[in-house]
Amino acid sequence: MLLPRGAGRRSIHLEQFPVIPAGWRDDQLAKTWDTIRMLRLVVTGAIEIARANKLIGSSLEAAPRIYLSDPEHLSALEGIDFAEVCITSDIAVEFGTPIPETAFRLPEAADVGVVVERAKGVKCARSWRYFDPATASPDFPDLSPRDAEALREFKMLGRWP
Repeated sequence: MLLPRGAGRRSIHLEQFPVIPAGWRDDQLAKTWDTIRMLRLVVTGAIEIARANKLIGSSLEAAPRIYLSDPEHLSALEGIDFAEVCITSDIAVEFGTPIPETAFRLPEAADVGVVVERAKGVKCARSWRYFDPATASPDFPDLSPRDAEALREFKMLGRWP
């Protein structure tokens, strides 16, 4: 319900940020996400070149292969859906494998290389991510397993027509 002008409404832009407790600060987590953002920058740079070369249209048509040699980089990706972070259908991480000459690199991350491959499979009708149709659920054959699970949860909650 909207309140009439001047009836106690305040702009969110006039509000102050809340004071954050010092105990919430996690420098290690911040460092991990700095690494993830740096790795994502290399991936997105490679994707833009693949798009310019007409190998792919959108980033969801990509399945990049990222080559890492630093154990800290590999550790930063543990437990992270890096394909989700990079907005790709899939991503493969190669650790300790020599970086191919054709790989995209950035000067600030010379030990990281990315080769963009076209995603395999079919396009999910819900998320547009490409997936192997053999993994589709019979009740949602045009959806990726992840999206089929989300719709099953909606059904279970009574939020499905």
